[in-house]
Formats: sequence, C-alpha cells, structure tokens
Amino acid sequence: MTEDAPMQLDPEDMTPVINRLRRANGQLSGVIKMLESGADCADVVTQLSAASKALDRAGFAIIATGLEQCLREGGDDAEANRAQLQKLFLSLA
Repeated sequence: MTEDAPMQLDPEDMTPVINRLRRANGQLSGVIKMLESGADCADVVTQLSAASKALDRAGFAIIATGLEQCLREGGDDAEANRAQLQKLFLSLA
C-alpha cells in the first residue's frame, strides 16, 4: 500500500462489505426522511447510531480483508502494507 504499489482489494472479497454499505446507505436515507418529517429525536438518534455502526464495521472488514491479503501474499511490500493497514485501523478506532 505504498504510493508506488497500492494494495488492491479483491471485489469478490468485498461483497459482504458492499452489502453492509448498501444497508447503511438505506439507513442514512431513512434518517434524512425522519428528519424531514419531524420524527422523534430518540428514533432518529437510534437509526443514526445503527448507520454509524454499520459504517465502522464496513471499515474494519475492509482493513481485516486487506491484512489477510497482505499476510497471505507477503512479498517485498508486506511490511509497508501492514504498517499502512495498522494506520488505517487506528484511524477508525
């Protein structure tokens, strides 16, 4: 994941993440509609919290998949990839 050789994620490995992000997108749309219709504050916050958790989990799943790929492939960039993934993980924590 250095600037010279970025780590590419396998789209097939990302299918569950994409599905999670689609659900989060639907939850965010629901939050917007709730706000536009004057919904109860607690209901809006509950829905927003669910969307936030879904986004966090998607991010962690992407990093976990990248780390697995990094460890599986090894190679010259393995240590740089691992360091970059750790930095990305900490950015979500």
